[in-house]
Amino acid sequence: MQLQQMQDQLSRQQGIIEELQNDVARMKQESLERYQDLDRRIGTGAPAPEAPQNSPAGGEAAGAAAGAAAAQPPAASSEPGDPAKEKLYYDAAFDLIKAKDFDKASQAFNAFLRKYPNSQYAGNAQYWLGEVNLAKGDLQAAGQAFAKVSQLYPKHNKVPDSLYKLADVERRLGHTDRVKGILQQVITQYPGTSAAQLAQRDLQKL
Repeated sequence: MQLQQMQDQLSRQQGIIEELQNDVARMKQESLERYQDLDRRIGTGAPAPEAPQNSPAGGEAAGAAAGAAAAQPPAASSEPGDPAKEKLYYDAAFDLIKAKDFDKASQAFNAFLRKYPNSQYAGNAQYWLGEVNLAKGDLQAAGQAFAKVSQLYPKHNKVPDSLYKLADVERRLGHTDRVKGILQQVITQYPGTSAAQLAQRDLQKL
């Protein structure tokens, strides 16, 4: 009787473990599909790179599109850190991208960055602000947003992607010399990343 109860309990535990594993696998797949879908919608074509090992100095490439509107350090957060609340705000802004409401998404990410400049999601928010502005066709704002990722969050794993997208903005603006410099920076500072591979490909076409 006891043996049967133990076997039943073990079976239930195995069922729970399998269910959790399936949930994790599904969440990973949904996350990947969401990113790929957004790339298709916004026209990025740049997969998420690995976390960088070195931090860029911010240099000429990072500030190329910023022009006179140099990035200012983020102001102190008006509220104490609350990861749960921050994630809700961030996800809400992200959902606006999925809905293709780029104007509201831009406003939402800007508001998020003002409210939570030191959030763990701030680097991502800054990057997606660039993507949203790019989708809107506002190249100047997109370039400034992408440049600020490396300026304000130099150790963030979105830095290689943001620099690559900054090069894309400069290419659209016709600044070929700047494009070459930025792409070379990505290749040199972030070897092995997806952004570096894309930069190498683009550099060969110039």
